[in-house]
Amino acid sequence: MAGISDEDIQRVREANDLVAVIGERTPVKQRGRDFWCCCPFHNEKTPSCKIDPSMQLWHCFGCGEGGDVFGFIMKIEDLSFPEAVRRLAERAHIEITETGRGPSIGSGQKARLKAVCAETAAFYHRQLMRNPDAEAGAARSYLAGRGLGGEVPKTWNLGFAPGRGQLVRHLAAKGFKPNEMIEANVALKGDGGKLRDRFFNRIMFPINDPQGECIAFGGRVVGKGEPKYLNSQETPLFHKSQVLYGLDKAKASMAASGVAVVVEGYTDVITLSEAGVKNVVATLGTALTMRHIRLLSRHAQHRIVYLFDGDEAGQRAADRALAFIDESMTPEAGRTKIELAAVTLPDNLDPADFVVQRGAEALQALIASAQPLIKYGIERRLARHDLTRAEGRAAALTDALSVLAPIKDSLLARDYAVQMIASSVRAREQDVLDQLEQLTPPRASQTDDGSDVKTASATSSNVAPSAAVTLPQAELNRRRFERELLSLAARRPDLALRHADALASTQWHEQAHDTIAQSLLETLANDPAATPARIVTDASLVYPAAAGILTSGAMTDSIAPEPLAAFLVEELAIGDAEDAIAALKARLKDPSRMPADEYEFLFEAVAAMQKDLLNRRKSHKPLALS
Repeated sequence: MAGISDEDIQRVREANDLVAVIGERTPVKQRGRDFWCCCPFHNEKTPSCKIDPSMQLWHCFGCGEGGDVFGFIMKIEDLSFPEAVRRLAERAHIEITETGRGPSIGSGQKARLKAVCAETAAFYHRQLMRNPDAEAGAARSYLAGRGLGGEVPKTWNLGFAPGRGQLVRHLAAKGFKPNEMIEANVALKGDGGKLRDRFFNRIMFPINDPQGECIAFGGRVVGKGEPKYLNSQETPLFHKSQVLYGLDKAKASMAASGVAVVVEGYTDVITLSEAGVKNVVATLGTALTMRHIRLLSRHAQHRIVYLFDGDEAGQRAADRALAFIDESMTPEAGRTKIELAAVTLPDNLDPADFVVQRGAEALQALIASAQPLIKYGIERRLARHDLTRAEGRAAALTDALSVLAPIKDSLLARDYAVQMIASSVRAREQDVLDQLEQLTPPRASQTDDGSDVKTASATSSNVAPSAAVTLPQAELNRRRFERELLSLAARRPDLALRHADALASTQWHEQAHDTIAQSLLETLANDPAATPARIVTDASLVYPAAAGILTSGAMTDSIAPEPLAAFLVEELAIGDAEDAIAALKARLKDPSRMPADEYEFLFEAVAAMQKDLLNRRKSHKPLALS
């Protein structure tokens, strides 16, 4: 891949034993030749995650996730593939050479900027805890008054920015250069080009990346002053549309509970987390974006709950959130469906005040009662209007239907919503449907930083997932055999090479399987000695869900690989022959559409194919499949 050589990737893979890497995050136990653990990506009490030490692959039979050591680190630490390679290289103390990285920031420069941020955070923390000045004392008093005293400043590394050039002088004494301070956005050039502190007389909240490294800051003014909150500007490390405050501390709880809670302020995150609601994060002075949602959905598999303040600003944020309603929230999205829910706090309270006044259990109950965003949005729109008057009901109908416009083509999602709207505005369901059909779904749009603000797909893959529809048992069996063959081919590259022609000619019934098969064959064509982990990695770069498919095979536990491969190849070939015969028979049903000689040729061809198929079925011996 660009930037890191295949040789370095292989060295890093070989130096990081998968059992050891997973064992650093969750207890593993050996059963026979394999190891098992409770999956760190969903909440379970009985281990369902299998680690194959010989293949260096893992698969969870509970949630369907799987992959190699890179895939595990990518998911557990929310990293891209190159970042995962670098992280494991650091773990194994391996130096890797990177080239062709383009205009992006180099790893050395990035490390320097992180060092600036880390030293700045440490400086601010010491100022909060030890500075005897009145301003620092006022900061401590404010935090104590908000219930954020005691061990909280240490846990969250809170700080105080005194300003007056104290930070610049401290960083300079530590050997950091002016351009590094400016690029990290902790210092600015003042009049005459003199360097000055960016933050002055503010309580400081370090902003960490998902791995817990400081990359930016948020500051709240002590006393009066504007702006009340001041965040770092965009830097090579920090892009606010892609970062959530507190994610580094919340992601473990999100993975365990399957739920993420989104609030709007730093103090809300800290107060809720300290009260036991640990799966909580906050946006950073910006509305929630689709990038945020994609990021959260990697950690929270079941639900993302947007917790809105009860005040006017919170309600404006609630209205903006309705822009995220799209096809990814409908049943047709299948396994890629995002459950985005929302709830408004009562009595104009913010989350921190609610927890202080009513307790964490009451907040957890409120979160559990959050409504799906579609229903939440419709009820909000209906509540704007006087439904006792005909004019109000007509306006409410138009307003509520605008929420449904992005998903008007989802038969499964819209039926209930149409019923709810129709009953509320006293209209016939068919009339509501007719008006909905006339609406045009909004197009996706982007902010200047590239974050989606309207409808957007929730999956980053370039292969569309299959719709969640009921399939005949024969088709379900076919797709199961496809997955088993691909999984076996990944685990036994020698068998994949032996049956390469069959893999290339199979008419895959799922587009994802076709994409994975092409990747697998390309990897083996380039490197016939490729390991199973390499095959899984390459396929995952083409189709992110490939790892779960390639590690899911279960038939090899009871059937030897060689006869299993021969059986699956022949089973799929017979299925392809049946499909081809059915397609030709469909053409023969209307002889008037073709010349007589062509009809006779096709008829004879079908007869010959059926005879061949009958012979293949007779010689195709079934296996006792699990």
